[in-house]
Amino acid sequence: MFAVSNLRAVSTVLKRNIGSVRNAGAWTYREPPAPPPRYITTTAEVVGAIAWYWFLWHLWYQPEHVFGHFPYPDPSKWTDEELGIPPDDAD
Repeated sequence: MFAVSNLRAVSTVLKRNIGSVRNAGAWTYREPPAPPPRYITTTAEVVGAIAWYWFLWHLWYQPEHVFGHFPYPDPSKWTDEELGIPPDDAD
């Protein structure tokens, strides 16, 4: 009997919540959704501009974060031993 009463309570909650989308705006079908408010679009543009400014500023003034702190070694100066290549006379 207890299981039946719990089932009734669960079904009541599900009936109330089916089809509702919480905090996601209005639901539309075969229509474009309403555009977001102007302040949200403006805020997104400002945050994006600040993010790109920060990224490009640090890329220009601190490129070692991307390219490394030390000069890239010249592979033509590496020896066969450093590269792990056995000598020619080894069988």
